[in-house]
Order: sequence, then C-alpha cells, then structure tokens
Amino acid sequence: MGRKFLLLLILALGSCAGLKYEKYPEQEFRGVWVATVVNIDWPKSGNDSVKKQKEDFLRILDFYDSLNFNTLIVQVRTAGDAFYLSEMAPWSRFLTGAEGVPKEGFEDPLQWMLDKTHERGMQFHAWFNPYRATFDLDTTILAETHDFYRHRDWMLKYGKKYYYNPGIPEVWKHLTKVVEEVVDKYDIDGVHFDDYFYPYKIKGEIFNDSLAYAENALPHQNLEDWRRANVDSLVQNIHQVIEGKKPWVRFGVSPFGVWKNQSTDPEGSETQAGQTTYEDLYADPLLWMQKGWLDYIVPQAYWSMHYPAASHEKIAQWWAQNSENTNLYMGNGPYKIRNNPDKAWKRKRELPKQLALARNIPQIKGNVFFSAKSLLNRHEDVVNKLRRNFYKRPAAVPPMANNAKKNIPKPAIASKKRLDKETELCVSHFDSVPRFVSLYTMNGSGEPDELLAKGYIPANESESCLRATFGRRQLKKGVGIMVEDAYGNRSDLQRATFDD
Repeated sequence: MGRKFLLLLILALGSCAGLKYEKYPEQEFRGVWVATVVNIDWPKSGNDSVKKQKEDFLRILDFYDSLNFNTLIVQVRTAGDAFYLSEMAPWSRFLTGAEGVPKEGFEDPLQWMLDKTHERGMQFHAWFNPYRATFDLDTTILAETHDFYRHRDWMLKYGKKYYYNPGIPEVWKHLTKVVEEVVDKYDIDGVHFDDYFYPYKIKGEIFNDSLAYAENALPHQNLEDWRRANVDSLVQNIHQVIEGKKPWVRFGVSPFGVWKNQSTDPEGSETQAGQTTYEDLYADPLLWMQKGWLDYIVPQAYWSMHYPAASHEKIAQWWAQNSENTNLYMGNGPYKIRNNPDKAWKRKRELPKQLALARNIPQIKGNVFFSAKSLLNRHEDVVNKLRRNFYKRPAAVPPMANNAKKNIPKPAIASKKRLDKETELCVSHFDSVPRFVSLYTMNGSGEPDELLAKGYIPANESESCLRATFGRRQLKKGVGIMVEDAYGNRSDLQRATFDD
C-alpha cells in the first residue's frame, strides 16, 4: 500500500475516536511483556518464597488469559544472567535473591512457566537482553561464572552499566550460543529481543570501542556502518540457528519506535525523536525484514496518539508502509496510563484508540503491552473497555509471515465427557512440531462460531484434553475442534457430537 493511499484511508475513516473496526478478529497477536529485570513485573522479589513467586506468576498469567491474550513474552536473560539452568550464565539474582545461587524447590522455573502458559493455550516467547552485562557498576554482586569475570576483555563500561562489546566477533558468537542453549532445551514458541542493541547515548560519554573497530572493521568502513554490521551479524546468526534447529520458533524484535526522523532522512517518520534506532542504537530492522531474518517486529511506540514529537498514529502508519516479509505488531505503553505528564494518558480512551487504529491498518496484525503489571488490579475502567470492546473473544496467533505451508489432518476424538458444568474433550493428533488445539461453538450451518478454549500438544506427543463450558443448545449443534501447528497451519474442523 502506497504512502499517499494509506494516508487517505486514515483520513477517510475519520478521527480514531470514531473508527469502526472488526470486533471479533479470528487471528490477532495479543502479547504482553513480563519484565523480570529489577523485578519490574515478576517476581516481586528474588527473596520471595517459591510458593509466592509461583502464585504471582499465575496471577499475571490468569489475568491476561481472562483478557483473551494469546502470548506471554517473558524476560529470561536480563544482564548476563539466566532464569533457567544454564551452562553459559549464572542464575539471576532477580529470581533467586543472590546471583549464581539456585532457588531451592524451583529447579527449572522456565519449564514450569512454559507448562503453565501452554496449559492455557498461550504461546511463550523467551525474551533476551543480549548486550547488557550488568545493571549497575557493583560487580561484587556478580557470580564468578558471570561473563564479566570469564571474559573481562569483552566488557565496556558506559554510563552506570557494563556492556558486551558488540564489535568483537567472539561476543556475537557467544550470544548466539546463549540463545541456542534455550532453543535446544525448551519447547518455547518464540525468541525475542528488545530495543537495547548499542546502548542509548549518554551526553558527554563515549562508547569506547575504538580498539575493536581498528581490529575488525573492513577497509573504508566507517564507525557507524561497522556498528550496524555487528548487530546485523548477531541477528542473522540467531535467525540461522533457529531455522536450523526449530524453524517453527518465531524470532521477533521490538525496536525503538522511530527508525529515523525525516529531518535526517526523507524516508524517516514525521517525528522529532531525540534518538533513533538506526542512527543511535545502530540497529537496522528494515534490513532484517528485507533479508527475511525476522518473523515479527514490534516497534515500541509508547507515545500517545497525537504526541507532538512522536505521534503513535504517525509511527504506526510509517511502520505499516515500511514493513515487509514480517508480521507487524505495535508496542503500546499502558504503563503510562495516569502516570505521565502527557495529559492524553489521563483519559481512559487513549489505549483503546490505539487498538482501534491498529485494527484499521491491514498490515498491523496485533499489539503487545508494556508491561504486565500496568493493568493488573489497576485502571479497571480501561480494562473493562478492553474486555468489552476489543478482547471479548479469543483469537489465534497469526501464522508466520514466511509460513511453511502444509496440510494438517483433522484431529481425532480420543474421548468426550459431559461433566457437571463443563465438557471435556480429549483430542489425538500427531506431528513432529508443537500444536495448539481449539474448541469452538458451532452455528446453525455447521460452521465454527466462537472460540471458547485452547490447549497445547508438545512436539512428538499425541494427545491433549481440554475443558470448556458449553450450553445445552451449543452441545446439540456439536463442538468444533481444530488443530493449528506451530507455523500457523490449520486443520479442517472436526465435529464432536453429544447425545442428550
């Protein structure tokens, strides 16, 4: 869609407050970031008991499940650490209270989180912060197995943190292996990087990578292009590892929302951002999409719809015009609701207007919220509006942009039971990749009507049992069962009938 055509479309639709949008999309990415660094969302403290940590995670999971979200993006590496048993990084102090010390009774927290998320038919994407090595300058709290001590020559101090030097080839090879370890060991649905590539610039400070530049840059390659090429190498290698190991695992990136301002490049967005993804963070997501290295992209457009320096509306339109080969979702900032100098965030309609805009731009296939605690037990009026107007019914995750197309056979019904208030269906289906199972009510024409429940069958396993509440009339019409593989391919509908 051309730029002028898209602009005319938006103008024709009128103000976003009056936008008409599809209320019950069959497919839509509905994600939330669960930030673990400095215990932003979870766990509330590394010193909490295992019981409390599990209860707090389930509280987040169940809340977003009740809102019919379908994806959790959970931070499993915050600063050279791990929320899983790793040979390459120490246990995170944000999980265990002391870095490098395991949590007794919580030997495999990532597997537990995966299981609980999949039980609800939701996807789990493992979120890595690749380059941040420490969160502050107190290195005495780091475990001896932290890379700060193992590979001191890889570290650069900048501001109040240490970073892995992206200009050293051994660094991006090492970080690739960090991701590979998780992809190998766990049945995750996605790998996710956030916006921290080269660090955000600090006035008066220099990111001192001159030695690495002198040793590793190509002849006549300037510093800026060399830095971008370093990040390109990491992204390309992560893509290649996932493609070679488990090609159904989705690789996504959530860059800072502004690629470039028009003031420095006519192809940039109509914004006045103080820093940009391309020029300051040395990340080139347009190239990554062009090369087919990403499965999805989530620009972080945390501003309000008409914020003068960086309008969410204009940024969403810009990414819609400039995304290719990749599923585009918009990153929204509900953490700003009634917590920001921008008065637009004081109104309960700000976030719904952004969701309405996304549903009216065909290239945008969903949204991701930062962060999990923003709506949990807060802003009930906003949550009710989302539940009623946007997320009343479940939706499937959109298929991968470069989908491995294949025919999925109908699932078999292994057993069916009518319980007190629920119906239990056990479904049999074999495949070498993970699958999600969906239960639908049926309309009078024998077509699926409303998605009521989702389940999960791991790779190389064959059965899943789901429970859902169906009324008598709905059971008379039968229950529709559909299987969707990890790539997003869907089977024909199987119909389960029940005798009175």
